[in-house]
Amino acid sequence: DAPIIFLCGHMDTVSGFIPVKMQGNLLYGRGAVDAKASLAAMIVAASIFENERDAKIVVAAVVDEEGNSRGIRHLLKEGINADYAIFGEPSGVEKITIGYKGVLRLEILCETNPGPGHSSANHLYTNAIERAFELWQKIRNIHFEVEKLESPFYSLSSSVTRIEGGQDYSTIPSKCILKIDMRVPPKLTTSQVLAEVNKVIEQFKKDNAQVNVKTKVEEAIEAFESNPKSILVRALFHAIREVRGKTPMLVRKTGTGDMNLLGRAMNIPTVTYGPGDSSLCHTENEHIDIKEYLDSIEVYRRAIEWIIKLHCRN
Repeated sequence: DAPIIFLCGHMDTVSGFIPVKMQGNLLYGRGAVDAKASLAAMIVAASIFENERDAKIVVAAVVDEEGNSRGIRHLLKEGINADYAIFGEPSGVEKITIGYKGVLRLEILCETNPGPGHSSANHLYTNAIERAFELWQKIRNIHFEVEKLESPFYSLSSSVTRIEGGQDYSTIPSKCILKIDMRVPPKLTTSQVLAEVNKVIEQFKKDNAQVNVKTKVEEAIEAFESNPKSILVRALFHAIREVRGKTPMLVRKTGTGDMNLLGRAMNIPTVTYGPGDSSLCHTENEHIDIKEYLDSIEVYRRAIEWIIKLHCRN
């Protein structure tokens, strides 16, 4: 049967206006890299293929990738039929992204008793901010034997991204909220990490009877790593070599994207590929090299041709 190839990019961008302008071969503007160049290149490449007897190509322009991924979640809920999937994100025109870490986002509320109280009598009260930070220090030290601590991709990384608490200079706070972002490697699940976090919290509560802790899971997305020997990866290898004359690099990124959701839900070969330097995403200097953008169109086109060839041979 002819393969069904799913090409997916996102229309939304982060907030912040950047004046659209051309400087030499560079196009500046919000979304130039993340990720309108990839989406536009996919649309142009797919439009070349008119014969559905060779392959059926489905192009999706989704929303809310920068938020809660409502677009791809809706498509998964409605049902997608595909054999291969490519997500349009800036991997760099000579790189193929085959893996993303998962993410576990937690909101932790620490409440202390007695409190609040006057800071001149701090010996009578338990400071919720201080206790919350002590708890965070224990959470950040959580690790597992299956990790490779020397590897940013294969290790668990934890960050406190927001702390809310306190009123004024003279009041000892009795409430503090921590926002914690934990990036989860492929050999762990978010459930395993959450279970360990809960163990740490329970022990902390036993050791600090005056502190009550409540945990809320804001988001949990599992890691995804694609098979580097799949037809899809091999097809992109051939295409990049033909267009750029170089051996492409396989990369595994420490972020999390829509690829995680679809790759795990559908269990099909899935990668992320697109023009642009991902370090420019969300910056005031966001821009795309026009030559790289045009080359990516040809890479997508040739990759589709190679998928058709390799799929038929299989």
